[in-house]
Amino acid sequence: MSPALSTEAVKLRSSLVGIVATTAIVGGIAVLSGAMLLAVTSGQPDLVAKLGPGATADWAGLLFSAAQITGAGGLLGYGIVLAWIFGREFSDATVSALFALPVGRGSIAAAKIAVFALWSVGTALALAGALVVVGLVGGLGAPTSEVWAGLARQTALGVLTSAIVTPVAWVTTVTRSTLAGVAATIAIVIVAQVGVLVGAGGWMPFAAPTLWAMSGGSGVSPLQLALVGVIPLVSTALTFATWRRLQLDR
Repeated sequence: MSPALSTEAVKLRSSLVGIVATTAIVGGIAVLSGAMLLAVTSGQPDLVAKLGPGATADWAGLLFSAAQITGAGGLLGYGIVLAWIFGREFSDATVSALFALPVGRGSIAAAKIAVFALWSVGTALALAGALVVVGLVGGLGAPTSEVWAGLARQTALGVLTSAIVTPVAWVTTVTRSTLAGVAATIAIVIVAQVGVLVGAGGWMPFAAPTLWAMSGGSGVSPLQLALVGVIPLVSTALTFATWRRLQLDR
């Protein structure tokens, strides 16, 4: 492991932000999904009506709820962590120390993105495992092949959700502000919600992963899902270029 990568990994692993965000994404989404399953099982008509067509007391209902929560809560969690990763040196006024390191700023930015990506995959896998536990405890029975496919989509949703918040890294770098990165995260959530409300559906890249997972893979076309990949590619390139040209006096 390169020095920059190991350093960034240690920073995230030992930070309160990383610990809280991991707990919220994995434990929080699993608990809320389980609570919705319990509400449906207990037959609370008002709540069932609010939950919509996915309110069923089975694996499909559990995964529908998890995808719905990940679409908003996951975005916030991943975005806040990414804003912290790229804004930490600016908010702590330690960015000047980076210029004394033998490692280039571009390599540091690449390491930050890599650590964030690895953490995102880890949380997505952990959440899928937590949902299996919730389903078994909730008496849904052993997962079938169809359920495993749904869990795979849920895992992919977590990874894709982390990918669509990558503009936060660039915004945080350009503004040199963690709070601006958090604001950008909130803006992405709003844009995704508005896109769904106006009927953009799968053509709104910020909403496509959630719609894809909630529909069991049928609500979004392969082309629409592929367009999601443009966001991390462009954002990562912009962030890398900005960090390479980073100057203390702007």
